[in-house]
Amino acid sequence: MNNEQKLREIFAEALQIDIEQVTDGLSYNGIPEWDSIAHMTLIAEIDNVFDTMLDTDDVLDMSSFAKAKEILAKYDVQF
Repeated sequence: MNNEQKLREIFAEALQIDIEQVTDGLSYNGIPEWDSIAHMTLIAEIDNVFDTMLDTDDVLDMSSFAKAKEILAKYDVQF
């Protein structure tokens, strides 16, 4: 499983949505499931799976699935 697939699974699980809904266009508050509580669950799982410690600015900037990939690339996660 590649990193994009792992990230898609993290999003689907944290937001409790079908993996087919996880696309680059998926955005924070774009669906009811992605609220502030789900966002923190998402961040925690990303940190756990990718062995990162996202800084506060990155947590706040993570506004879409596409942006999550961009942010993780700064932490040397390859997509």
